[in-house]
Amino acid sequence: MSAQILDGKLMAENIRAEIKDEVAKFVEETKVQPALAVILVGENPASQVYVRNKEAACVKAGMKSLMYRLPEETTSSELLELIGKLNKDADVHGILVQLPLPKSIDEKKILDAIVPEKDVDAFHPTNVGLISQGRPNFLPCTPYGIQQLLVRSKIETKGKHAVIIGRSDIVGKPMALLLLQKGLGGDATVTVCHSRTANLPEITKQADILIAAIGQAEFVTADMVKPGAVVIDVGMNRKEKEVVDENGEKKLVNKLVGDVDFESVKEVAGWITPVPGGVGPLTVTMILYNTLNGARRQVAAR
Repeated sequence: MSAQILDGKLMAENIRAEIKDEVAKFVEETKVQPALAVILVGENPASQVYVRNKEAACVKAGMKSLMYRLPEETTSSELLELIGKLNKDADVHGILVQLPLPKSIDEKKILDAIVPEKDVDAFHPTNVGLISQGRPNFLPCTPYGIQQLLVRSKIETKGKHAVIIGRSDIVGKPMALLLLQKGLGGDATVTVCHSRTANLPEITKQADILIAAIGQAEFVTADMVKPGAVVIDVGMNRKEKEVVDENGEKKLVNKLVGDVDFESVKEVAGWITPVPGGVGPLTVTMILYNTLNGARRQVAAR
């Protein structure tokens, strides 16, 4: 029997509808429209798609979207100057710098320059520290989206063994912190695996909840998964796949695939996220939630 599909796209639509209603109430009460400033440096095609998705999502939610598209040759000092202006602008409630940045720019220095109160990606050291202590300003968008997917799908995390493949600052590490926290969507026993982990399949087969976030196409196979496990695929990779067209002829196409071999793993897992349509839409949704949350905090502090 195939795994139950965890439809992140549908869930994202439901959460965005909730956010839209909350934004409307907030605007009515405060006369302030939540605003997200997104900075894109260069011509990275994937980044341009992500930015367009964020812009469209903002508009649909009733928020103001401020787009700053800068050329590839933009310097660190020019970018820091723009961030400084946005930090001081009372009408901007969230600032997001689309990654990756050109290699000539010091990524950490740029992210650290965003004031914690407007850091809707939750990358600033202050926000990371607050997350580790269980008193966050913001929660990082992809891990928070995954946590919402688990909670709203009524998948129990308390006492479960969660295994995360990947130790990035964007997904792996903060995901571990969220699952470790006390309360709903937490209380799990967490193992974080990475490129230096020995006997990886032995560890992943122990997972009640397996989260793959390593950026390697179809890396997780059926023999690495415990029967009935929840499998969350964070990967977004391009891979040539052989398909049969309408004339019955085989051809190679460039397809979007995750870090999980979906076709084999779905026959073993109890629940699984697809790619696309799984975690991705929830990431953008939680950016909206954080922007609204930022607006609430900043208005309350005035």
